[in-house]
Amino acid sequence: MQEITTKELNYLRRKALWVWKETLAIHRRAPETRLASSLSVIEIFVALYYGGGLKFNALDPLDENRDRCIISKGHGSICMYPILADLGFFPLEELNNVCKTGGFLGGIPDPVIPGYETVNGSLGHGLGVATGIALALKTKKSDSDVFVVTGDGELHEGANWEAIMFASHHKLDNLNLIVDNNNISMLDHTDNIISHSGLVDRLTSFGWSCVEVDGHDIVAVQKEILEQKNTANKKPKAIIAKTLKGHGVPGLENASLSHIMNPKPELIDELLENLIDNLLEKK
Repeated sequence: MQEITTKELNYLRRKALWVWKETLAIHRRAPETRLASSLSVIEIFVALYYGGGLKFNALDPLDENRDRCIISKGHGSICMYPILADLGFFPLEELNNVCKTGGFLGGIPDPVIPGYETVNGSLGHGLGVATGIALALKTKKSDSDVFVVTGDGELHEGANWEAIMFASHHKLDNLNLIVDNNNISMLDHTDNIISHSGLVDRLTSFGWSCVEVDGHDIVAVQKEILEQKNTANKKPKAIIAKTLKGHGVPGLENASLSHIMNPKPELIDELLENLIDNLLEKK
């Protein structure tokens, strides 16, 4: 595979930083959104949407030839709003209306939002839905791929493991699972609830092709997405992305209760102001 150029790398890093900034700004205006869960997955979505991993059509979001991206951890995808707006799925101005009366961007996304494929509420069901879509596309002999982004906490749900067995049995090599493995669920670190250590070995034992990457290393994430997408080995594929919940926000990052914590507005203002100052200094 061709190595990423410095120009491409800088582009992806700038996009990830911009999405981080916009996600903080959205939460500042709409504190009912889940910030920590959205900050751990930014590089994954940037690699998918800006790094060539996902085939999409912003002008026709239901284009039959598109890849499907199922966002199972919907509460943690507020960072998708700036990405979709930037790519032309809807106007950027809508980012000012998140969780406001008359707006269509809510705290929990749903399919009314252009670019979202499914309802995103109860956790643990996205992988099953994605598996069914992958089987349907295989049956239709479509060359479209299915990506599904899950949290690690929702892997406590048994329905995921039914889907994992089903996908392997049906050799769904058009199915690509990405686990946001930040090691924190709603009220504690996952190791204190049900440990997710050894996920690569577990999925491999179920007949999946599986690798682990640093989920905040955007080059590593993009490389694995492209490599797995371009591999037809009759196995479903998984990327375990090691991330930090609340990435980049002091007091929130990797805190056991970060899922339900909101940073103080003054801290968000300070982070945004410092980021803008740093960007201006680099010009």
